[in-house]
Amino acid sequence: MKEILLPRVRTSRWLAVGWQGLSILMALLFTTLVLLLTGAPPLEAYRQVLEGAFGSLKRATDILVAWVPLMLVTSGLLLTFTAGLWNIGVEGQIVLGAIATTGVVRALQHTDLPPPIILVLALLAGMAGGAAWAGLVGLLKVYGGVHEIFGGLGLNFVATTLILWLIFGPWKRPGIGSMSGTEPFPERLMLPTLPGLRLSPWALGMALLSVALVYVLLRNTYFGLRLKAIGKNLRAAHLLGVPTTRYLFLALLGCGAMAGLAGSIQVTAVYHRLIPPISSGYGYLGLLVAMLANYRVTWSVPVAFFFAALNIGSIQLPITLKLDSTLSGVMQGALVLFVLLMQGVRARWQAKTTVESDDGA
Repeated sequence: MKEILLPRVRTSRWLAVGWQGLSILMALLFTTLVLLLTGAPPLEAYRQVLEGAFGSLKRATDILVAWVPLMLVTSGLLLTFTAGLWNIGVEGQIVLGAIATTGVVRALQHTDLPPPIILVLALLAGMAGGAAWAGLVGLLKVYGGVHEIFGGLGLNFVATTLILWLIFGPWKRPGIGSMSGTEPFPERLMLPTLPGLRLSPWALGMALLSVALVYVLLRNTYFGLRLKAIGKNLRAAHLLGVPTTRYLFLALLGCGAMAGLAGSIQVTAVYHRLIPPISSGYGYLGLLVAMLANYRVTWSVPVAFFFAALNIGSIQLPITLKLDSTLSGVMQGALVLFVLLMQGVRARWQAKTTVESDDGA
């Protein structure tokens, strides 16, 4: 039996790698075509992206600075995707985490509490803020009949309006009304970073811990097994005795807490204040990472790193080639699009092959 099955398993794996490789090649060809249409040299553009991402130690660590919130968001999204939920509202959950963290820092910065205690409370508040915002999505879905996509998108707009109101209203900098954000945090209330760099080892540690936590939850616990059952067939899971509503809420709350923590890190370790674009689009980017990684925790780590490298490397393009840095978004979107396209083609090809083999038998 082993002699028959093992070659088939190996062949299947090599075919999967081949399909993924074809997807990447098509995305590169598409991006190259876009560059040619704009009159830019493709090879030089790719070289500049690599130079911008890995040209120095500072640039390389900046990739990790972008990877941390992106990985936190992606880890949370893997929980909701496993439960069959499209948590589009994750963008707003990042914002609410940043708002809650800023509120705690502002409220406690003039007290006698030790800075580490204030930071811990601020991070916990960020997680609570993100979880609460995700909980609203769950309430709208379960008790209001509003699909999580529409509920999440609506709450994203509310979060954007709320952050603008706070920055230009109650938390406005004295004598200044601009998009530069709130008053910068005192240095003692910023997460420590490596000397001369923007990378916080504490933030990096929290991101790695989130990856490990989600991996263990989904792979080695009854919680993960029940989430998978709900994601595969909600009604069947309910009939088998799984409390589906509770687990849907837990998935959303877990995702919201991680997104809120990402927002907390943005204000305490990266920008040191609350700014309007505090989420940096990591919510929507996390959705792309999760899809490209085929909803697998282990694959999401390198995919998130690749996307973060593209974001950092593309900053070089306006300086050297007068190209817009959003080229990285074109490549990221094209990559996900062609991967999903190839998955569909592969599924149809496998189904056709199976039918032909059955007819032949």
